[in-house]
Amino acid sequence: MKYTKINGQQFYNMVVNASNKLEEQSEYVNSLNVFPVPDGDTGTNMSMTFKAAVKEIENINSTNIGEVSKKLAKGALMGARGNSGVILSQILRGISRGLEGKEEVTSKEISLAIQEGAKSAYKAVMKPTEGTILTIIRTAGEAAVSNTNVDITALMKDVCKESEDMLNKTPDMLPALKQAKVVDSGGMGLLIILKGMYQAIDENIEAKIGNVTKVQAGEVKRAQELVDQDIKFGYCTEFIVLGDGSKAKQLQDKITSLGDSMIVVGDEDVIKVHIHSNDPGAVLSHAVQFGELSKIKIDNMREEHRALLTEGYQPTEIAVEEEAEKKKYGFISVAMGSGISDIFKDLGVDYIIEGGQTMNPSTQDMIEAIEKINAEHIFILPNNKNIQMAATQAAEISEKDVRVIPTKTIPQGITAITMFNPDGEVESNVDSMNDSLSAVKSASVTYAVRDTEMDGIEIKEGNILGLVEGKINEVGDEVSSVTKSVIDNIVDEDSELITVFYGEDVKDEDAEKFAAELEAKYEDLDVQCYKGSQPLYYYIISVE
Repeated sequence: MKYTKINGQQFYNMVVNASNKLEEQSEYVNSLNVFPVPDGDTGTNMSMTFKAAVKEIENINSTNIGEVSKKLAKGALMGARGNSGVILSQILRGISRGLEGKEEVTSKEISLAIQEGAKSAYKAVMKPTEGTILTIIRTAGEAAVSNTNVDITALMKDVCKESEDMLNKTPDMLPALKQAKVVDSGGMGLLIILKGMYQAIDENIEAKIGNVTKVQAGEVKRAQELVDQDIKFGYCTEFIVLGDGSKAKQLQDKITSLGDSMIVVGDEDVIKVHIHSNDPGAVLSHAVQFGELSKIKIDNMREEHRALLTEGYQPTEIAVEEEAEKKKYGFISVAMGSGISDIFKDLGVDYIIEGGQTMNPSTQDMIEAIEKINAEHIFILPNNKNIQMAATQAAEISEKDVRVIPTKTIPQGITAITMFNPDGEVESNVDSMNDSLSAVKSASVTYAVRDTEMDGIEIKEGNILGLVEGKINEVGDEVSSVTKSVIDNIVDEDSELITVFYGEDVKDEDAEKFAAELEAKYEDLDVQCYKGSQPLYYYIISVE
């Protein structure tokens, strides 16, 4: 169908259809992960980010494309998961800027908005790499602004074609893609979005948000929050204040005493509020003084908790109790596995976000954790390179002093916090924790999920893989032998300590036997072995 102009309703149909298509194909996008390890999550992260975005516009009653795109971008910002999700949120943010203040747009105006999306994405990445999602959005923007079609349907068709042609060239830009015989997963996710948008206007689809068939991380988190039998504040209250966003702090001060798990975020002419309270009415009474209330949602968490217990769900505790008095320092750490979470708690971490490989926390999850900690300075340990951008985005949004220590592995996170000096100044602590990251060598052992070839090494599905600093170092058929080889490769004359965290698929007696063998082999080194209970990885190892 031809469109010389589109308004907010058509744009709504485009992005909702795109979200549904991405959800349908998220596992396919995951399968394009370059490394053949069981943690490819680009499709999941992009899909969950986009679903958070469309959820924000689900009940919007506006044909103003500027308004719709602004809310879409806000939803993506708060729901962004993983690096691919954060980049996608920045693309939508740039598109929103390009559509700002417009009731409807022409093909030229939508083209300029797509180009703004590309500019915003590139600005968000410190060292942009070509052959990735960045290349695809840049190609889409360039194809759009050079296109002379006045028909937006024809424009989007051409944009999809140019983007797909470029996606097929990504293996020539990144050797790792060529070796794995795949195209870039983030680029594929973006192409699916663009094609979904094109299909909606080409076929005049009135899109509806599809039923969620997968358990969302946000839903898991809600269940996890309900683990405590004695829920102190029983009503999860969420709403939006249509008023001056700069007054968010004033509203926050008004309702602080009424509950916990509070998030109050201001953005221009709206204030978004989330709070757990025993008196939602009192919260709303204070809020209405700051503007008109919208999207009010109140859930009885005790009732939800009883339902979960009836269904036999056994959630995992994710947070330690909040400090009553404000302290100087607070810590947030991302961790997977109950054993590893307990280690971080023992080292003084205030709040554990369950996540890591395959389940990257969102910006919203990070902000909720930040708001739970009553401290002057807060450190975040992402412990995964794919979580760093969401953590940084949350730190930028928060009004608190939040520092992200760029830990890429669990061992780096543990080493960093052991270097923390509670009596030291904040900058000195940042420097010492950052400096400590280079002193630890990290390795892990998992399995291959598909056949491939990496750096000239032939890998078969089911092979045991030993990774050092995220790169494949050993390939074999037996967990113990691969793990021993990996450790042997990273131990040198300066090494003093080997720490092993064994996963949920390793028996206690096997881990104890393995640790004893290490002690016998490395007589001059200290060997420590802990039950990490992490999924996917048989062993996580650090050598210092």
